[in-house]
Amino acid sequence: MTQTFDYFVVFAEMRTGSNFLEANLNLFDGITCHGEAFNPHFIAYPNRTELLGMSHAERDAAPAKLVTRIKNEPGTLGGFRYFHDHDPRILEDLLDDPRCAKIVLTRNPVDSYVSWKIAQATDQWKLTNVEKRKASRARFQEVEFDSHVADLQAFQIKLLNALQHRGQTAFYLGYDDLGDVTAMNGLARWLGVAHQIEALDGKMKRQNPEPLSAKVENFEEMERALSQFDRFNLSRTPNFEPRRGPVVPGYVAAAQTPLLYLPIRGGPESSVLTWLAALDGVEADALQSGFSQKTLRQWLRSNPGHRRFTVLRHPVARAHHVFCQKILSSEPGAFKQIRRKLVNRHGFVLPDDSSDSGYDLEAHRGAFKDFLRFLKQNLDLQTNIRVDAHWCSQTVALQGLAEFAMPDVVVREEAMAAYLPAIAQETTQSAVPDVADAPKDAPYTLWDIYDAEIETLTRQAYQRDYIHLGFSDWKPT
Repeated sequence: MTQTFDYFVVFAEMRTGSNFLEANLNLFDGITCHGEAFNPHFIAYPNRTELLGMSHAERDAAPAKLVTRIKNEPGTLGGFRYFHDHDPRILEDLLDDPRCAKIVLTRNPVDSYVSWKIAQATDQWKLTNVEKRKASRARFQEVEFDSHVADLQAFQIKLLNALQHRGQTAFYLGYDDLGDVTAMNGLARWLGVAHQIEALDGKMKRQNPEPLSAKVENFEEMERALSQFDRFNLSRTPNFEPRRGPVVPGYVAAAQTPLLYLPIRGGPESSVLTWLAALDGVEADALQSGFSQKTLRQWLRSNPGHRRFTVLRHPVARAHHVFCQKILSSEPGAFKQIRRKLVNRHGFVLPDDSSDSGYDLEAHRGAFKDFLRFLKQNLDLQTNIRVDAHWCSQTVALQGLAEFAMPDVVVREEAMAAYLPAIAQETTQSAVPDVADAPKDAPYTLWDIYDAEIETLTRQAYQRDYIHLGFSDWKPT
C-alpha cells in the first residue's frame, strides 16, 4: 500500500481508552506506538528512562529530535500518544506536518471523568488480570467536572480549527469504536499498512464495566448537576456545540445583587468573593457559580441592568502570589508535579516545608527570581510544562473572557476599595460593605524581597501586560 504518512500521533486524554488503542496498533506488522513519548513527567511509560536512545533529560532539551527518531525508525510506522498537557513545544510542528497522521480518540466526558476518579482512588491505571482488579466508587464534584470538560473541549476545538486551517483531516475514533476489529483494520489501512488482524488484543481488560449509577456514590447529585448541560455539548468530537469558553464555570454571581465577577486566576479572588457575599449578607457558598453557557445566558437575561467586572493584579504581585500558593506550598491545591519538575529539571532549590528555618529571605528571593525566569520561558512555549491559567498573561486572560461575556468594568486591585462599591451602587445596592485587603503571602511578602531585578524579570516575562494594560513599576499598597 502507498505510504502516505511518515509517523502518527494519537490525540487522546487520560481514561479515553488510549492504552487499549495502543495495544491494538502494536498488533499490526509495520506499526509501533511508543506510549506517552512527551509526557513531561516521564518518557513513554512510567519508570522508563529512555526511548529510542534518548534519555528523559535529552528529550526535554530537544523534543524535536525525538520526533525525528520516531519518524525515521526503520521498518515500521512509528507514533505516540499526546494529551493536552504534554510538551506544548512540539504541537505546532505536528499539526503543520501533513506527513504526520492525526488520530483523534474521544470518550464521553462523564465516563472519562468517573473512570479517572476511580483510577485515582485505586491507583490502578491499567488492568490485564481481572483477579487483581481493585474496586472503588467515584464521588462527583461539579466544579472539578466543569474544569475537566472545559479542558477537553478547548483542546479538541484547538485541534479541529488547526486541521481546518491547514487543510488536513484526522481519523476520528470514539471509545466504543475500540472494540470493533474492523475499525482497527480500517485505521491500519488509512495509515498505509497492509497487514490486517483477526482479533483485538486480549490482554487488557475493561476496568469498570458497571453502569454509571453503580460507579458514582452521589449519582443523583451528578444527575442534577448535569441537567444544566446541553447534551449536545457532550457529544463526540468534533461537534462541540455550543463552543464553551473554558472559564465560564469559574464566573461568580452575587446571591441577589446583579453583579457578575469574572475572575482572572492568580488575582485577589478570595477578597472579591468575600466582598461579593457580604454585599447580600450571605456566606460565600451562597454565591452563584458553576455556570454553563446556557445557564449564564439565563442569568444575564433575568438580570437586566447587571454589571460584569474583573480585577487585574500587578504582574509582580500576581507572580509572587502564585509562586507562594502553587509552587512553594505543599497544601492541597498546590501544583506538586510541576514543583517536582522545577526542582528536578530546572534546578530550583525549594524546601520540603516552606516554614523550614533554613529557607530564609535570601533563599526566597532567589527562588522567586528563578520562577520569574521560568515564566518567561514557559510563556514563550520553551518548556514542556503547561501554561497554566494562574500565570498566563492577563492580556490573554481578558481576551478569553471576552469570547463569551466581556467584562464592562476592569478594576485594578489597588483601586478595588473605591471602584467595587461604586459598581454595586449602580445596581441600586445602597448599603455597600468595605473591600478587605488580600491575605498576605507566606512565608514572606513581596515587600520583603522586592528589588529592581525582580521588576526587570517580571517585565521580561509579562511584556504584553506592561504594554497593553499600562502597568508601571510595582508599588506596595
